[in-house]
Amino acid sequence: MKTRIDMHGKGLMKLYDITDEEFIYLIDLADELKKKKKAGIKGNLLERKNIALVFEKMSTRTRCAAGVAAADEGGRAEYLSSREIHLGGKESVADTARVLGRMFDGILFRGYKHETVEKLQKYSGVPVWNGLTDESHPTQVLADLMTVREAFGRLKGLKLVYAGDGRNNVANSLMVGCAKAGVHFVNCTPPELSPQQDLIDGAEEIAARNKCTISIVHNIETAVAGANVIYTDVWVSMGEESKFAERLKLLRPYQVNMKVMQKTGNLEKNKIIFLHCLPAFHDKNTEITSDIGALEVTNDVFEAPFSKVFDEAENRVHTIKALFVAALGPAKNVVKSSIVRKAVKRK
Repeated sequence: MKTRIDMHGKGLMKLYDITDEEFIYLIDLADELKKKKKAGIKGNLLERKNIALVFEKMSTRTRCAAGVAAADEGGRAEYLSSREIHLGGKESVADTARVLGRMFDGILFRGYKHETVEKLQKYSGVPVWNGLTDESHPTQVLADLMTVREAFGRLKGLKLVYAGDGRNNVANSLMVGCAKAGVHFVNCTPPELSPQQDLIDGAEEIAARNKCTISIVHNIETAVAGANVIYTDVWVSMGEESKFAERLKLLRPYQVNMKVMQKTGNLEKNKIIFLHCLPAFHDKNTEITSDIGALEVTNDVFEAPFSKVFDEAENRVHTIKALFVAALGPAKNVVKSSIVRKAVKRK
């Protein structure tokens, strides 16, 4: 790998906190670590490193990805739910951070208030990574754009359309990630759920230097024309369950179905993929959808060959691993492409 960027000791709160070059570097590193794993090369870049997984919210992908990521390179992850520690209850976040910082080499947090992960970063003295807060989901977006690049061989110049709740943590982070990667980003959402103007302004500033655009569009058929990637997320985020009926009414016109995919003009050309950060309500097989059927995406789209949602889920492992290795691995560590290529060739 040609890139020599030093992120040793560096955590990640929001994508704004890293440079455009560091963002691409992490995807490059994730690619190399994925090749290394597929080649059967035993990792040791996190040997004797211990990582605390502090989770207020339930998780499938983030929790499992972080645990596997650490183990793959010889490290260890300890899961700490909010029911098992005193975080913000009997003990302040600052005190918990100082305790964990004495015992662990890094902390991955998944929870509600963004200020909690910032306090962990401020007081722990070790790298802290944001696995999701109400404001931001940077680790997800790294996996998203890694998946896009795998599908198309590039990022710059592609068009990604996000359809749905346009002001949630995924949409906000995806807008910044696309801007950093040179991907044209369209947030297709009802006016009531548009992102805050200051977030749009910040993303547009980044996009300008990378020669791409940020757009907020309210008509889904207009938005998706020429799209290479259609992305959606759940209509009601964790903690907002009381707004289900309101969101259902508001977002029904933004459902991703086969008609929407056809409107891109790229379906027959095989120049389109579908992404979803999961869990997805695409059929009747959940408690929420048993009576009403698919919500944000229909089953035929979710299960189609152009759907890359499970590639995207797997890539959570490799991008989280890249964050861990970049921050905690040997100070000048780079997984060398030549080593991986030789190992693959031998196999």
